[in-house]
Amino acid sequence: MLREGKDEGLVDRTADVAAAIAEEGLRYVSDATPGYRRRRKGTSFTYHDKDGKRITDATVVRRIKSIGIPPAYEFVWICPSPNGHIQATGLDARGRKQYRYHPKWRELREQNKYEHIMQFAAALPALRARVVSDMKLDGLPREKVLATIVSLLEKTLIRVGNAEYAEKNKSYGLTTMRRKHVAIGRGVLRFDFTGKSGKQWKLQVEDRRITAIVKRCAEIPGHELFKYLDDDGASRTVDSGEVNGYIKDITGQDFSAKDFRTWAGTVLAALALSEFKKYDSQAEAKRNVVAAIEKVAKQLGNTPAICRKSYVHPEILTAYMSGDLIKMIDAKIAQKFKRQYAKLTSDEIMVLAFLHKRLRALKSEA
Repeated sequence: MLREGKDEGLVDRTADVAAAIAEEGLRYVSDATPGYRRRRKGTSFTYHDKDGKRITDATVVRRIKSIGIPPAYEFVWICPSPNGHIQATGLDARGRKQYRYHPKWRELREQNKYEHIMQFAAALPALRARVVSDMKLDGLPREKVLATIVSLLEKTLIRVGNAEYAEKNKSYGLTTMRRKHVAIGRGVLRFDFTGKSGKQWKLQVEDRRITAIVKRCAEIPGHELFKYLDDDGASRTVDSGEVNGYIKDITGQDFSAKDFRTWAGTVLAALALSEFKKYDSQAEAKRNVVAAIEKVAKQLGNTPAICRKSYVHPEILTAYMSGDLIKMIDAKIAQKFKRQYAKLTSDEIMVLAFLHKRLRALKSEA
């Protein structure tokens, strides 16, 4: 069965990606090109080709039905080719575009995610250095406020925020947060707000520089918390796109605010599992994985299912179940990475070293 999600693709659409797609026997497709359409007929559907003619070929109809397009989707586009990396798109009940992918494309993206998260970790030292530098800028320019938001992304693991969710669901993230959602004290911020899926967030950050900047933002008239002053002295709000653009500009790579949460979830899960040490049975190992995921999910503000699926690298769990994680998460192994990634924490270096070693092992087995 195909799975849905946003059309995030791989890191970029380079020749390497195209070659990888071709190697898997897939075609890179777009729903901007003509495709098959779905029409409701009573309680079922009929399918029509690019010319509007009804499709009666049993094999084609069976393939379309196997995609598993929800009945509620509207404006459905179906890929004419069984090898298209996107098999179908449609709008859900909220008008959001959803994608159904070919299973091989999902596998390819998972493989790429392995290297993507390592690339993000490798880029963190330079990104952190730039954030510190921008937070020291005079006044309240855009870069200073964006740097402060990125710093809070790391310290709190709060989502970056989405204007649509804020408007429709009254759920907030950093860029959509209101002044009423934070109490500002001496060198401390106390956040209290409703996040995605109705999750209530209550946490505090003790950092004098961040607090001073947030205080200045809050003093600018307006309900929004994060605002900056442009070259003409006019106040401007920020959105998630600007934060992601800031991250991309500094790193020169296709990273986003979500990568902070994915990297943090991966590190936290590895550390939580390493605390269990050895186990006597697979049943005990599974219980340990469940406990570790629940712990990380609480820190990220996710359900355990979403945390496991989207915020913890799968090889962390696979390696733990096989008994390899405990052997490979080792401070000694991490020593050779210490000079190269001096600005990472010791825990981050250990996890990054594990991922490097694990990737080499998997490639040698291939």
